[in-house]
Amino acid sequence: MSSLKSFADLSTLGQQLKKEQEARARAEAERLAQEKKAKAEANIFRNSIGDVAPLKTDSKHLHSPAKPAPIPFQHLADEQAALQESLSDEFDPASLLETDENLSYARPGIGADVTSKLRKGHWVIQAQLDLHGLRRDQARDSLGEFLRKSVKNGIRCVRIIHGKGLGSVNKEPVLKQKVRNWLIQKEEVLAFSQATAADGGSGALIVLLKSCSAT
Repeated sequence: MSSLKSFADLSTLGQQLKKEQEARARAEAERLAQEKKAKAEANIFRNSIGDVAPLKTDSKHLHSPAKPAPIPFQHLADEQAALQESLSDEFDPASLLETDENLSYARPGIGADVTSKLRKGHWVIQAQLDLHGLRRDQARDSLGEFLRKSVKNGIRCVRIIHGKGLGSVNKEPVLKQKVRNWLIQKEEVLAFSQATAADGGSGALIVLLKSCSAT
């Protein structure tokens, strides 16, 4: 019985060794098949792209980004300094009135110093007439009546407000030139000048009237 058992064990061991040998053979065959397949695929890739030459690194061109234009700081500083010098606190806007004859009027025989004094506020404004919103005929009649009463009451310096035309259809001072023309025709008027900015600027006139004793 022991001999039979030993023979059976040897037989079993032989079968196991055979199975292991077959398994190793299959694994080796599969490995060889995979290597063969990989080589075949590599050959297909090489054949499709042909010979490849490596890039020459010494011929590379590195593109440098464009540099921003330099900012002329000194030029800007010079311009700023010139601007500050031109905006002087000593500037007198009344000086503009002296260079434009359309901004002032003096009746013949009246010295040039009279309009200069008007511009500089030599006479105190004693009364004013506002012509805003009036039609041309209404404005002309109101102006004539105002001047007569002012002279009668001994008033010498008045302000006539004709407006700047900001509310008109064409943004033009409709009464501005008309008031000047009317004043020139009035014997009561000795001189007039455009008002300073504080007194209404281009929207008003400062008018000097003759004294009541001269009537």
